[in-house]
Amino acid sequence: MLSSYYTVAGFGEHEIVIQKSRFICYINRAKTEKEAQEFIDTIKKKHWDATHNCSAYLIGEHDQIQKANDDGEPSGTAGVPMLEVLKKKQLKDTVVVVTRYFGGIKLGAGGLIRAYGKAVSEAIDHVGIVERKLMKIIRTTFDYSFLGKIENELRSSVYKLKDIYYTDHVEVETYVEEGQVQSFKDWMTDLTNGKCVIKEGDLVYLEEKVKN
Repeated sequence: MLSSYYTVAGFGEHEIVIQKSRFICYINRAKTEKEAQEFIDTIKKKHWDATHNCSAYLIGEHDQIQKANDDGEPSGTAGVPMLEVLKKKQLKDTVVVVTRYFGGIKLGAGGLIRAYGKAVSEAIDHVGIVERKLMKIIRTTFDYSFLGKIENELRSSVYKLKDIYYTDHVEVETYVEEGQVQSFKDWMTDLTNGKCVIKEGDLVYLEEKVKN
């Protein structure tokens, strides 16, 4: 599992018009090639009357699966420039479809490459990018007398507070980067004078919006 990677925030669509041709970009996450193909098929059915439904996707921790489809546009003028935008933005597990309704004016190879690239780039800016960081969930149990101190310390720290459970004792769940687990444990032990129980939980990805 990657310690962190970038992907799109979620589903979105964005339209641009160039020389009277409409370029509608649809974008989404896809963890598998099957998911990517299903998304592409859905858009194709929605826009069955379009001149072209070009697509591209990039899937896998090491971008093992890369596909680009020009769907009738001149070879290399649609799918590949779309894929290149995904690579340039360093996105993973992402699928894009650009639906084109021809406006009667030919754009030429260079014009098409720029148009399809721009459609995808603007759609990504519109939807947004997130960074997914691999985190370990750490559960710390302690007496109520430490609650105020620990909650204040956590909220002003680099660690992300997940949940607080109030039972016979207080149980605090915190997101901690793998490389910081021991430091976090030492910190909690110090804050409670050794009067806490610390357990490691699951590894999960935590998402944070990336500023454009």
